[in-house]
Amino acid sequence: MDIVEKVKSEYKKHYESDAEKLFFSPGRVNLIGEHTDYNGGHVFPCAISLGTYAAAAPRTDSKISCYSLNMAEKGIITADINSITNKKEQDWANYLLGVIKIFQEHGFVFGHGFNVVIYGNLPGGAGLSSSASLEVLTAMILKEFYGLAIDRLEMAKLCQKAENQFVGMNCGILDQFAVAMGKKDYAMFLDCNTLKYRYVKLELADCCIVITNTNSKHSLVDSAYNERRSQCEQALADIKQLKKVDSLGELNEAEFNQVKQAIKDPTCVKRARHAVLENQRTIKAVAALENSDIALFGKLMNESHVSLRDDYEVTGRELDTLAELAWQQNGVIGSRMTGGGFGGCTVSIVKNDCVESFKHNISEKYTQIIGHKPDFYVADIDDGTKIIK
Repeated sequence: MDIVEKVKSEYKKHYESDAEKLFFSPGRVNLIGEHTDYNGGHVFPCAISLGTYAAAAPRTDSKISCYSLNMAEKGIITADINSITNKKEQDWANYLLGVIKIFQEHGFVFGHGFNVVIYGNLPGGAGLSSSASLEVLTAMILKEFYGLAIDRLEMAKLCQKAENQFVGMNCGILDQFAVAMGKKDYAMFLDCNTLKYRYVKLELADCCIVITNTNSKHSLVDSAYNERRSQCEQALADIKQLKKVDSLGELNEAEFNQVKQAIKDPTCVKRARHAVLENQRTIKAVAALENSDIALFGKLMNESHVSLRDDYEVTGRELDTLAELAWQQNGVIGSRMTGGGFGGCTVSIVKNDCVESFKHNISEKYTQIIGHKPDFYVADIDDGTKIIK
């Protein structure tokens, strides 16, 4: 039974009727541009074919009824659409319910609830945006069932707000944007300061994108992610005493070097240096790709990881081990951590004829060093969130 049939079958089992609509929402991988989104810089993500599936149908009453095959032990979670609050016992469903609540706060009215069954084949806690995938999926359900006049970019913004304000994770726009706006075979070059973007064809010659999962889960809400953001905000506040600037992403390397002495805390200097230089790397990397200079793109990926390791300090032993092992392999153009860090995945560009040896060698050595195996996914670049049927 394929995933779509499985979700349909589970819906019928739990709600004793057929689902009205089926939906799919992708995960995402960010090729370069990490922790730049909330610093007003550029990012370069793409949507991937792993993601979150849903079978859903409207109800006649005001109840929201949610069931996840991935969290079957939690059972069906219910809430009233007119009185949504963040409750610990709602667990994973807080991501879904938070989107509904934020949409309501922005003037959308929902006269009835709905039933939904969810199944995701994204590895949880891997940094491939399983939370954003679920959030944008929820937004698409709302748009479809209630006939909402809202475009994908606005959906992404409201989903980000739900994660910031309802869930308590102070993320930037990258994840929700990539999930909502994905386009098959293209990555998205997004200026997070202006939200201007363009699609860039991923022409990797004889190479492919390989995602490697450390199988060391991270939880960004409980991690130092929010601390990193506040350190960058402090650095920016200090810089503003010397220079009129609205975000770190507005500075190039020379400008940063002129004003960095204004930053009082040496740790905040490191955080800001990463934000500024990573943004410049991202701009250079996209230009390299468009000039068919895959070697330069890979070099900038490697430099990105080093900066995330040394200046932003969000990698850790597992991610560093994967990146360092990847750099030693034949056929690897570049490799870096992707996502928020503190566990999760690396993304590598690997020559097609070296993928199997890449997987074998890294799996063997990583297991010797870390004590458990990594997982590998060759990424297919997919469209954004959509209705299946």
